[in-house]
Amino acid sequence: MSVSMLSTFVKPMHPEGRKFVAIFAGITLVLFLLWEPLGWIGVGLTVWCYYFFRDPVRVTPTRDGLMISPADGVVSLLEPAVPPVELGLGDQPMTRISVFMSVFNCHVNRLPLAGRITKIAYRPGLFLNASLDKASSDNERNGMAVQIADGRSYGVVQIAGLVARRILCEVREGQELMTGERFGLIRFGSRLDIYLPDGVQPLVCIGQTMIAGETVLADLHGTEAARSGGVR
Repeated sequence: MSVSMLSTFVKPMHPEGRKFVAIFAGITLVLFLLWEPLGWIGVGLTVWCYYFFRDPVRVTPTRDGLMISPADGVVSLLEPAVPPVELGLGDQPMTRISVFMSVFNCHVNRLPLAGRITKIAYRPGLFLNASLDKASSDNERNGMAVQIADGRSYGVVQIAGLVARRILCEVREGQELMTGERFGLIRFGSRLDIYLPDGVQPLVCIGQTMIAGETVLADLHGTEAARSGGVR
């Protein structure tokens, strides 16, 4: 697969973004009629809107057992936590990795590890800053439980943020997906929580930058201890 200079900057756009880009473009035309400097501000915002809804091609590592980041962003939390009760994953703590997405990150979400979706559960809630710990329990969210080939399950939870106002889940219960397949999107700033299967150690650390569909979160077959990181 060759990479051109144009493809480096121009990315495909998720269908969810088309109406928003059209709205931004329409407002921009009106702003040009009112006052040209305002129109150029509108151009910048329209470009940002397209950029927000970009859906770039990703190259997913495919070795058996690798769990991949479901979201672009930064690891904001990494700790044991009881998964949302509605997912049916039990009442014991599981290792939770939280990936915070700013309004400048790509917001298309991808499945961390191939499996069958056994549960999808939406819960309304608040719109607190998604980087806060209590956003996991208080904010609007949509969770999925996924059963993998060895019978274990893990959870992925889309969490709305301070300016996010819609969670889009594009899959259904019973559906089987491959590692890195797209399953949804969250509009305008949010967070993804991943609850690792029992006995799996994370291979990322707080503050690390994630790339959806590419960055390895954990290895089901690995024996490496959990990592720590330092700012350089």
